[in-house]
Parts: sequence; C-alpha cells; structure tokens
Amino acid sequence: MSARKPEPPAAGELGISEQVAVYQREFPLVDPQVETIVQTLSRVTRRMNVAYTRQLTVLGITSADWEVLKALVIAGSPYRLGPGDLAKRLGLTPAAMTHRIDRMVAEDLVTRERDESNRVRVIIELTENGRDKWLESMRMAAVFEEELLQDVVGEERAVLSGMLGRMLRRIEESQPDALGRTDDLD
Repeated sequence: MSARKPEPPAAGELGISEQVAVYQREFPLVDPQVETIVQTLSRVTRRMNVAYTRQLTVLGITSADWEVLKALVIAGSPYRLGPGDLAKRLGLTPAAMTHRIDRMVAEDLVTRERDESNRVRVIIELTENGRDKWLESMRMAAVFEEELLQDVVGEERAVLSGMLGRMLRRIEESQPDALGRTDDLD
C-alpha cells in the first residue's frame, strides 16, 4: 500500500506537522508522536462534526435536537422519557432541557404530555416525524462514515476500533465529566 500525501490544512490552519513543530519549539518536552495523534484526532472530530451538522441542517434539525431524538431512541419503544431523565442523560440543566423541548414540540419532533398514572409527571415522547428524521440522519451518517473509513479495511478497522476504544476508556476513567458535566460542579 502506498503512502498517501496528507490533505492540505484548511485556510489559515497550520498542517499538523507544522503545528507540532511549533509546539516542540515552545514546549520542548512535548512528545511529537503523541501530539500528532492528538491533533489528528481533534481535526477528524471537528471535521466530522461539521459534516454531521450539514446533514442535520438538510433535515431541518439541529445537533441539539438530534441528541434528544437519540436519547429517546436509546430509551427504546415507546421512546418516552421524563424531561429530568433527558436532562440528566444529556448533561443539561432542567431549564435548558425545557427550552429545547419547547422548540422540539413546536417542530413536531416530540410531544409533551402529562403521565396518566401520575398527573404531576410530564412525559416526552418521540413523534413519527422525529423518528423519521432520526432514521434519515442515521442513513446519511452511515454513508458518510463508510466513505470516511474507505481506506481503513479488513483487520485495520478492528485494530483502529480497539485502539480508539482503549483511549476512550482511559479518558472516561480519568475524566468523570464524559457527558459534559461533573458532579462537583452541580
């Protein structure tokens, strides 16, 4: 397999090797291999997020909407959760969750109803439109992700998956705020 020439950086952005060289100049103790991996992962993540955001925009939903839709899908049929459960799963304050739900109800992505068994409790439920948008976003993401990984084939995918999984576990073990909030900041 021949080595591929790295893609040019975005306008105004240093290439990764140039950026790592600056880091080494300013902080000589930096490990260039580690920094190259970290900077590459960072750029991949940023660019993937831009691509996903573009796809969601085509569907008329935001990344924030998608996160709520995902949480309801993960909860399983009948795709219902209380707003407090949603807020906790997404690392949001109750006020932020209420604002998000208000907007999503207006867009027919979710419904907000009183729980028949406990009239004090509110239930947020995925609508057919919300589920359709989530499914279409997943279809679009699957196409993008397959294109993204087209050069990672066979056993390489398993190796990459294992390496990234180990990195993620290390981060989650050392940084308890994986959802964006820490208990000590509540």
